[in-house]
Amino acid sequence: MRRSLFCFFLLASFLTSVRLPAQHRLTLDLEEAIATAHDQSPAALLARHTFLTSYWEYRSYRADQLPALRLTGSVGQYNRSLVALQDAATGAFNYVGNNTLNNSLSLSLNQNITLTGGTVAVSTGLGRLDQFAPESRQTWNSNPVYVSVNQPISAYNSFRWEKKIEPRKYELAKRAYAEALEAVTVTVSSYFFDLLLAQRRLETARASRENTAQLYAIAQERFRLGSLSRDEVLQLELKLLGDDLSISDCAVQAQVAMMRLRNYLGYNETVELLLLAPEAEGTLMLSYDDVLGKVLSNSSTTLDYELRTLSADRAVAQAKAAAGLSANLSARFGLNQVGNDLPAAYRHPLDQEVVGLTLSMPILDWGKGRGRVKVAQSQAEVVEAQIEQAQALLRENVALKVMQFNRQGSQCEVSRKAEAVGRERFAAARERFLSGAISVTELNTAQSEMESAAIRYLQDLASWWQYYYDIRRMTLYDYLKKDQIGYDLPY
Repeated sequence: MRRSLFCFFLLASFLTSVRLPAQHRLTLDLEEAIATAHDQSPAALLARHTFLTSYWEYRSYRADQLPALRLTGSVGQYNRSLVALQDAATGAFNYVGNNTLNNSLSLSLNQNITLTGGTVAVSTGLGRLDQFAPESRQTWNSNPVYVSVNQPISAYNSFRWEKKIEPRKYELAKRAYAEALEAVTVTVSSYFFDLLLAQRRLETARASRENTAQLYAIAQERFRLGSLSRDEVLQLELKLLGDDLSISDCAVQAQVAMMRLRNYLGYNETVELLLLAPEAEGTLMLSYDDVLGKVLSNSSTTLDYELRTLSADRAVAQAKAAAGLSANLSARFGLNQVGNDLPAAYRHPLDQEVVGLTLSMPILDWGKGRGRVKVAQSQAEVVEAQIEQAQALLRENVALKVMQFNRQGSQCEVSRKAEAVGRERFAAARERFLSGAISVTELNTAQSEMESAAIRYLQDLASWWQYYYDIRRMTLYDYLKKDQIGYDLPY
């Protein structure tokens, strides 16, 4: 048993003696650690790039609403082959040689029509056909200007649904970005207090060891004078060894917590972090109705519910449109002309009118279209039920977090008073031990309770800030500054 304890002590001492190279110390409070994490942490970088993806998707949607100028062409289309032609009088097929080169170019201005779901385009074009056999000739075909319209009738209008959905998706991305940074705040505050607790435990262990060493020296002198028993001296010696082991354990835990926080903040091993403990605003009390109202108005949750509902309604509309009559009106109006040279192709252009209506309607599909509609409607009802359940869970979660936060404020105040009482009691117990009024056991009890009270206060303080930042993430509202949380968008 003694050999095992001795080996453990040597191992712990070795781990504490192995220090990463530290060139300078950096003192951080909680707000500085949060700001650093927002700037440098990998989680914040991921949040920025996730938002940028949504931003460029929204930019693409906005571009679809604007006129688009497009240049198209067909250059160097050479065709040398035999073509089957049917004689109109006899009906016989004859193969004739085809040897042509075709080039064409067109410029068009296109615009989507959100209200109707159609498209309109204004274009101009020019083409040239070079025929090499059986005789060599050139033909130019010009379209100086023409307007083409394509209009679906009684069809699914994707433009109208995108107008409803895409702006909400972009707003959702902005709120999700803010919530992602607030999630970084929650994480870094957790790592911050983990390290703060580890450093405080290490400081407590070292202070305890120093105090125990002083008392042990006094106890040995009193033992030689016969005013203290051997058992009490051994108690102090045992506690001295226990303090050594505790220092080794706490040092390892502090190094692990240091590496975790340092890596999250983006620092390398040359930086040693020294943390400053914040205070709890114990007088801050939150109202359930106020917090819930801000969650519903500021967070991404409500927008997510709206988008899920809109997506389900869109699926129903698309299924209904596919199951019924669909028609498409296409029209083209403009000017065109042909000629053997370029000027002739633009001389005295002729009117061009092309109008057509195409219809499609399922007559016998064995209920396939109706089935798609029913499936879409059923899925929409499922989404509605899921949203109602999610809203109930959200209200329950908000109520729980508000209750925990309000309770934690008073808990911190009690812990703070307990820490002060523990320190005062230990100081009095130490004086009484030095005067011989109490035993070593009573002194150790007072010291242990003092240390436990100090750690408990820091733990309660960490819980208060964790609850606060969690509520801030949900509401996107800073209750301490009484201001809306907003971040500069990374574009």
